[in-house]
Amino acid sequence: MIATRLTRAMGLDHPIISAPMAKVGGGRLAAAVSNAGGLGLIGGGYCEPDWIEAEFQKADNAHIGCGFITWRLAGQPGLLDAVLDRGPRAIFLSFGDPTEAGAKVKAANVSLICQVQMLADAKLAVGAGADIIVAQGSEAGGHGDRRATMTLVPEVADWLAANANDVLLCAAGGIADGRGLAAALMLGADGVVAGTRFWAADEALTSPAHIAAGLAADGDQTIHTKVVDIARDFDWPERFNNRVLSNPFIAKWQALGEELATNRAAKDAWLTALASGDTSIASATVGEGIGLVHATAPAAKIMQDMVDEAERLLAGSWQRNG
Repeated sequence: MIATRLTRAMGLDHPIISAPMAKVGGGRLAAAVSNAGGLGLIGGGYCEPDWIEAEFQKADNAHIGCGFITWRLAGQPGLLDAVLDRGPRAIFLSFGDPTEAGAKVKAANVSLICQVQMLADAKLAVGAGADIIVAQGSEAGGHGDRRATMTLVPEVADWLAANANDVLLCAAGGIADGRGLAAALMLGADGVVAGTRFWAADEALTSPAHIAAGLAADGDQTIHTKVVDIARDFDWPERFNNRVLSNPFIAKWQALGEELATNRAAKDAWLTALASGDTSIASATVGEGIGLVHATAPAAKIMQDMVDEAERLLAGSWQRNG
């Protein structure tokens, strides 16, 4: 076991949190991660109350949390209250000012996790009462900004040490095995948030077609883009791009820029492809860490493998194999 401030504060066996991946991190995955000693989070992302309720039911009373896209949550009055009424282990907020929602979380005596993409975001989150800061580098799958994990994490760690030492820190972005976990701890983090590796967990809601595309890919094939959000008519803040696997649809509309916004036929084609599993149009949402993911596995095994490898490395067995 790797004991850190995160494991002690949250009562975990392992300093690992599964990212609240929208429509992928459902109740079964969250429960599997929590039951195996980490912290599992339902991916409440786009704030669909019926879906979130159904996934909490599938978690079968496991001690889990829930994550939200902060700017989207602002348009769903009552949803946060409904989730807080369930007594979640934590609420995870990302992509927006957490002050208003964070106050509700703190008032409910629930742990507040704020994911940040810049040092300025971390300062704002501390002011909002965050118990845990997640410093997310642009290597991560899904939405992110421009900072890289390797430099963002220690910079946030240094600022927290000097200004808010009681606030815990997790690293996210490109962490898919024990090497990433060990490196994050060396950078000053108390734990990690892993998305792409759990995206390929047996309990995840990832479609078989996307799993096949992801396992055949490497990190070079991911791309930061706004194409997927334009295709879905999602009005994301300008600063955030979306990391996905590139494909012919992405390449075409990336080159054409904003023309997709007025092309209803192309948008409908994307939505149809998502439903049918056509990965030449509807991309898999994964980070650069996909190049380190070579097979699906149960969430408990994913965590144990990460911890076992990290323990060996932290004990001094750091040399490259061979």
